[in-house]
Amino acid sequence: FKYIELIDYNMAPKKKGVVEKPVLLGRPGNNLKSGIVGLANVGKSTFFQAITRCPLGNPANYPFATIDPEEARVIVPSPRFDKLCELYKPKSEVPAFLTVYDIAGLTKGAHAGEGLGNNFLANIRAVDSIFQMVRCFDDADIIHINDEVNPIADLDIIKDELRLKDIEFANTYLEGVEKIAKRGGQSLEVKQKKEEAEFVKKVIQMLEDGKRIANQTWTAKEVDIINQMFLLTAKPCIYLINLSEKDYIRKKNKYLLKIKEWVDTNSPGDLIVPLSVSLEEKLANMESDEEREAYCKEIGAQSALPKIIVAMRQKLDLISFFTGGPDEVREWTIRKWYTAPQAAGTIHTDLERTFILAQVIKYDDLIELGDENSVRAAGKLMQKGKDYFVEDGDIIYVKAADGKAR
Repeated sequence: FKYIELIDYNMAPKKKGVVEKPVLLGRPGNNLKSGIVGLANVGKSTFFQAITRCPLGNPANYPFATIDPEEARVIVPSPRFDKLCELYKPKSEVPAFLTVYDIAGLTKGAHAGEGLGNNFLANIRAVDSIFQMVRCFDDADIIHINDEVNPIADLDIIKDELRLKDIEFANTYLEGVEKIAKRGGQSLEVKQKKEEAEFVKKVIQMLEDGKRIANQTWTAKEVDIINQMFLLTAKPCIYLINLSEKDYIRKKNKYLLKIKEWVDTNSPGDLIVPLSVSLEEKLANMESDEEREAYCKEIGAQSALPKIIVAMRQKLDLISFFTGGPDEVREWTIRKWYTAPQAAGTIHTDLERTFILAQVIKYDDLIELGDENSVRAAGKLMQKGKDYFVEDGDIIYVKAADGKAR
């Protein structure tokens, strides 16, 4: 199997005049959360423990061992952050994090409350993106909730449960819209609600036709309506294919091609990342990085966790900017299309309100020239105002009305 190339879409389109900020699916904040979902006993809790390296109770070998979602922050692998720490040699180093939840296993009928369906669906509605774990290993000692390993059937179950619940959510939302639309009259609000009702009906029809909302093309106005419905299928998804260690090392498994065909049909454009949870657990339990590196070299395979974390940040439209100096190097997480004042507000809320300008250094310029003084001497320290969209990798120094902040 081959991993899909990740693409950086952060750069604003080159066109004359003002660049319009697009409306993104999902919540607007930076502290976005990813939930690990799947059927029972597919490896979710063990994966969570491996990715967070913090043991949580025991990943028991029976359905619904996880009742409430467990939460942890995962450090984002960042060669740029590591390089800046080498350059500045700061007293404090603060990397970026991704918040991850381990969510209870789902069963067929969850949309109607079967199993822990209500818990599952409430918890998944609270996250912003989905790691969907799919079991592709045979192990007689680990019970499969449907008594057989059948990843395509598992994928269909989760797709249908989320879709059916979304139809319920959308119909409830439509009732509220139509209540206003049916008032009659020619007011702007009534006209807008009539148009909104027609659009919501279109969304419901798509769901009934088996489509995921996140995989469609929408206008900014339509995205704004979808965001108000909090639909489960509007959340970005990465499919984690849990293989045996042997299959992961040899990069072969009898289910992989069928899974790719399923994703291409039902969730087009979404990432498929093969991994071995058993291998990740083994690596997480080793005492040192040197031991992990030696084992990976011996088997000829690497951990998939760094790729998975970075991929999810991209799916969530998250980017990084940096602040640096001898006291601290910090990697800050923001959503794409944040302006310089909004980015400053993540450092401290007062900085957004009192923002004057941002001094911006491009990461590549700093690394090439070696230090900030050389960047200044080369004329590559840029002064940016309130309309500047922060780009991934920017190193920023904020000037505010009540002083300066890095």
